[in-house]
Amino acid sequence: MLAVLCIVLFLDGLDVSMVGVALPSIGAELGLSTTALQWIVNGYVLGYGGLLLLGGRTADLLGRRRVFLIALAVFAAASLVGGLVDNGALLIVTRFVKGLAAAFTAPTAMSILTTTFAEGPARNRALSIFTVFGASGYSSGLVLGGLLTSAGWRWTFLTPVPLALGALIAGLVLIPKDRQRAEGGHDLIGAATLTAGMLLAVYTVVSAPERGWLHPLTLGSVVLAAALLTAFVVTENRVAHPLIRLGILRIGKVVRANLSLVALFGSYLSFQFVMTLYLQDVLGWSPLQMALALLPAGVLVAVGSPFMGRLIDRYGTARLILASMLSLSLGYLWFVFTAGATPDYVVTVLPTMLLLGGGFAFGFSSIMAQATDGIDDSEQGLASGLVQTSGQVGAALVLAVVTALVSAGAVGEGAGDFSQFDPGVNLVTWIALAGLVLNVVPLARRYRALTR
Repeated sequence: MLAVLCIVLFLDGLDVSMVGVALPSIGAELGLSTTALQWIVNGYVLGYGGLLLLGGRTADLLGRRRVFLIALAVFAAASLVGGLVDNGALLIVTRFVKGLAAAFTAPTAMSILTTTFAEGPARNRALSIFTVFGASGYSSGLVLGGLLTSAGWRWTFLTPVPLALGALIAGLVLIPKDRQRAEGGHDLIGAATLTAGMLLAVYTVVSAPERGWLHPLTLGSVVLAAALLTAFVVTENRVAHPLIRLGILRIGKVVRANLSLVALFGSYLSFQFVMTLYLQDVLGWSPLQMALALLPAGVLVAVGSPFMGRLIDRYGTARLILASMLSLSLGYLWFVFTAGATPDYVVTVLPTMLLLGGGFAFGFSSIMAQATDGIDDSEQGLASGLVQTSGQVGAALVLAVVTALVSAGAVGEGAGDFSQFDPGVNLVTWIALAGLVLNVVPLARRYRALTR
């Protein structure tokens, strides 16, 4: 059963990295701008993040096995359609649908895992294995994406189809039926207001630089997005069965885990987007060259993740998350201070990717374990969906801002070197540093309390 869950996470990592490698080729063939290309990433991320909480709650209510298998079938179908369409807008729609499917498979897989393996060493070991497959999928996707894009970018969409179908058949056989289900109902209004509000917020950030921040449409979008997100919060306080039980946000370690994943995912997804455009569009590297350049981070995660379960048992999640944020911050700071106008691969890019890989290796399993630690089995779907929502939605917003900064820099001087990307890299550096501070403060307070 764990193998089936791991294959699905492998597919998620594979899909994200393969499509990332293919972006310049997709843009060239379909005539898409940098702003439009980010929607191929963010369409998936927002569909994923916007409905993760509903996905987790649906799994708790209707049965994790049933929801997992249906969503996996939709994921396979959306992959197939995405490889066949010949229009940028339709491609973005298929990515959004695929993200919606992943919004149900991801929290369901996590809740199956956390309710099957007992809290403690067994669950930590399972989570570390789970993470290995995600990292392996990401690493494999970089190489496969480079190879497949050379043959045609459509293959990056079609390749996951047989793998998803194989996982679906295996899941039908290996995943046992649920012994019990949670009681209650769905919060469809909450899901609709959250997804619509986040989509509109990202659209506003991306379109504002071209249209103008004081343009009536921009201001109207800001007001409407704020109203939708406010409506979401109000809904959660009033409905009988909220999408988010807001009381869970009173648990400090849960909140820190969610914000830490924003720093981890938000900074790295945006950095990969920047490096993909720079290495292929500015330096003219092939997709495979670019993929191999970014590969060391994924390899380090794949190699290091098997040991994370034992490290969590020995040192606890707080220290490992702090180590993650420190490695992440050092990676971006090294890049900022050594890059210059034309970053050298050996001096700048390679050390950065190794430090970022260390950040992921220490952080992902630790953050997931901290986010679900001590949560009742009936709310494991909620807890795992909440932390993944934070990571995905946070990543979408960070990527939207970075895209806006890069697009604005492209029309200025120095558009042929790395200078146009500097504002975006500076932003992700500050986000990583904020994640570091977030995790230093509670440990420092605890240390002071023990030494008094």
